[in-house]
Amino acid sequence: MPAAHAQTAGYPSKPVKLVVGYAPGGATDIGARLIADALGKDLGQSFIVENRPGANSNIGAEYVVRAPADGYTLFVGSISTAINQGLYTKLAFDAGKDLVPVAQLNVVPNILAVSAKLPVNSVAEYIAYGKQHPDKLTCASPGSGSSAHLGCELFKLKTGTSILHVPYRGSGPAVSDLLGGQVDSMMDNLPPLLAQIRAGKLKGLAVTTAERVGFASDIPTVAESGVPGFEVAAWFGVFAPAGTPAQVVETVNKAINRALNANPDVRAKYQSNGFMLPPAPNSPASFQRFFNSEIKRWGDVAQATKLKID
Repeated sequence: MPAAHAQTAGYPSKPVKLVVGYAPGGATDIGARLIADALGKDLGQSFIVENRPGANSNIGAEYVVRAPADGYTLFVGSISTAINQGLYTKLAFDAGKDLVPVAQLNVVPNILAVSAKLPVNSVAEYIAYGKQHPDKLTCASPGSGSSAHLGCELFKLKTGTSILHVPYRGSGPAVSDLLGGQVDSMMDNLPPLLAQIRAGKLKGLAVTTAERVGFASDIPTVAESGVPGFEVAAWFGVFAPAGTPAQVVETVNKAINRALNANPDVRAKYQSNGFMLPPAPNSPASFQRFFNSEIKRWGDVAQATKLKID
């Protein structure tokens, strides 16, 4: 029933732009393209993904912040959108005030994986090794400001270890060096690493979510492995510029929830990419509360670790 759900004030009456702050092919881009197709079919207008990469997604976010608040330019943000607020010293916008959360799209578990060459097989052994080799144990991430990077920093705070963070320009080169033993460990999204772990090329010590992950239930959590309260999960969601009419926000929110909860094709594609569904209720208000809590949480971590990016 195209367009039947969304005749509120005629929205949408023309194509809608979904801006992604990263290059094509990454988790944010994949999730955006899956939901764009579903939204287009549901609401009767094209939802077009436009990639504007740079500055850990800040370029794309700023573009949307400056766009007309009419619902025709939306931002597909991530945990980095919250992290950046406390990390970058020269942001030209305030994500907590200038972006309106519309709906969360998915959650992606991260994992602490180590090189097959590293003589550790558990989180406890990893912590012990780190304390025995201060500033020599390395933890790679896809880049400064990523959920993986902040996960490494939070781990160090909670365990009292001194581990050297090694940022890369994306997951690919980081995983390559981890496989080669040039770096000791890495925190990153679980799905891309799982095949290497299953093949015995890497060792997956623990997932960073609060509970074990269904498709990798044999891997324990960091929390149950001796670091209580540790939880880091990458998440993705849709945002609109501040001032976007509430009815437009509600229209997009409901369409996203229909896609996630009642469209078996979308659910299957999300799950095949390692995405977990967001918690219910996935309303603009609940996403706003969650987003605010994430800004504070990662701002506190950045302050405690004295992390800043100019």
